[in-house]
Amino acid sequence: MNHGGNIYQFARQVGCLPDQVLDFSANINPEQAVSADNLPVTALGPYADPDYPLLKAALTSRYPYPDGVDIEVFNGASAAIFAVLRWLQPQDVVLYTPLYGEYAQIAKQLGCTVHTVDRFTDVGTAVPKNSTVIFVNPATPDGQLYEMQTLLGHWRQAGCTVLVDESFLDFCPAESVSAYLGEDDKLLLVKSLSKFYGCAGIRIGFVLAATPVIRQLRRLEPAWKLSSFDMAYMQQALANTAFIDQTRQQTRQRRELLAQTLADSGLFTHIYPSQANFLLAELAADGDGQQLQARLATARILIRVCANFTGLTNRHVRFAVKDELAIAQLAKSLQGGVS
Repeated sequence: MNHGGNIYQFARQVGCLPDQVLDFSANINPEQAVSADNLPVTALGPYADPDYPLLKAALTSRYPYPDGVDIEVFNGASAAIFAVLRWLQPQDVVLYTPLYGEYAQIAKQLGCTVHTVDRFTDVGTAVPKNSTVIFVNPATPDGQLYEMQTLLGHWRQAGCTVLVDESFLDFCPAESVSAYLGEDDKLLLVKSLSKFYGCAGIRIGFVLAATPVIRQLRRLEPAWKLSSFDMAYMQQALANTAFIDQTRQQTRQRRELLAQTLADSGLFTHIYPSQANFLLAELAADGDGQQLQARLATARILIRVCANFTGLTNRHVRFAVKDELAIAQLAKSLQGGVS
């Protein structure tokens, strides 16, 4: 699965309800900015304003950008990425791996030639001239945070169009590339809101880019991409500014607890340092991710085996940062090794 396991299928397999699954496979904040008891009341008619002015105002307040830059919203980050590549129609797309497979799937659907760079070994390697670069920061599945200014200069010299995915950047107090958008019309930023705000069922993502670029993107977009409920929910979530620092602090503490839990299990030879809401770990030489996944399933725990990430193997597994109770249950289930 591109975004973690299918908890519905998993629940059927282990004989429980979906809400009884401890889902460590999907990198979604276990906390929400809007309580289920305070869901917005939304009118079922008339049609929403197709320009989304209230949502865009809320997004602009939360994610400010310089003059000469504009924003466009989409039905999730995946839709945004597809729309950008459909508009660009690039011949060459450069992907920095390890990386989840959705980018390559979209690029291949559009007939692009996909080139890969192993960012673990040589992130600064030369890329094809005038290619389109896609880079995720912090990266997935390992959560490494990159200093972007040098990389942007490297790609600029090659004449590249650059799409930076910052869907996990909210989890750490790091600088966004949005500050550079006003001076580079070949730089675009895409972001998903579901990860940080803990609302995978609310499908909203957005693109920031130079105003002429956004105008061209909009010409290819349908009206009424978003539901009134999704917009009302996200406007309320964005208004909860206290949630930002609370989440960052909580994620950092829980990530440290999760890392210690994985280390104490004795199963892993390497736990990758992360600035995001997940940890990548490598099992010992005789370990098998599928076997560990099967054993944890008996405790209704679902994890992500990363064998389908370019450059990783069946020994690489990823754990989302969950709450303390879930981590304690994981710790108990990890004891005893891989059977």
